[in-house]
Amino acid sequence: MTKRPHRSFPTPWGPTLAGTALLGLLACGDDAVPAEPDVCEQPPTPHVSAQAQCGPTLDFTPVNRYQGALSAAAGREDAVAFIDGRCTGTLIEASAGPVVLTAGHCVGLGDRPLLVFNFEDDPDGDDLMTEGTVIERSDAPDYALIALDTLPSTPPIPLSTRPSERLAVIQHPRGHPKSIAEGSLRASCNGHIYYEDLDTLVSSSGAGVLNEQGNLVGVHTDGDCQEDGRGTNWGWTTEGIVEASEYLVDGDIVER
Repeated sequence: MTKRPHRSFPTPWGPTLAGTALLGLLACGDDAVPAEPDVCEQPPTPHVSAQAQCGPTLDFTPVNRYQGALSAAAGREDAVAFIDGRCTGTLIEASAGPVVLTAGHCVGLGDRPLLVFNFEDDPDGDDLMTEGTVIERSDAPDYALIALDTLPSTPPIPLSTRPSERLAVIQHPRGHPKSIAEGSLRASCNGHIYYEDLDTLVSSSGAGVLNEQGNLVGVHTDGDCQEDGRGTNWGWTTEGIVEASEYLVDGDIVER
């Protein structure tokens, strides 16, 4: 298929969704000399940046053109939503009913965000715009749950505590149509999951971190990626989020 240039804002919903991209997330890359301290030896320091990338290039693939090894993860893309023109979220499976999981710093408790599903190049699913209510929110772990007024027809994504060596993040970088980036697991410890060579940008905040089976193992929230390849991207683990949540329960984790 012919690659089309990214649009700055979604169409035909551009005027509705054209919010300011507030929450900058970063990317990650390989260690360089001098060696960096191990991520598990120091607590992460959350910060916000307008944009960054892992290494010398940005490596995003429009989700419907992805042909890499993480096809099971890419196949979950219909469950990913663009939130208020500034963040990304994922419809997840829960015994109390499907909800959208995103970053806590994207929304406030009781907010009524607008969510758009299937904003992508070469859309292959049903368009849906719906509002939802933020029913749960936390700063640490940094997550929020949104109950939708209308559920999409796509199946929600199951939760897992088992990250794979290769990970994927389906996201809306800079508010563009849905893209996928993939990279390597660096570590999972202390309630955080770290990944490298995996680009994210403004509006990627809140996107789900998916393993090779296509199950959600974390939520992307922060990063420290640099163009010279140093630093890592990171988020909060599913296990830590479920432990902190009143809505989610241990039985919602289908893969341990």
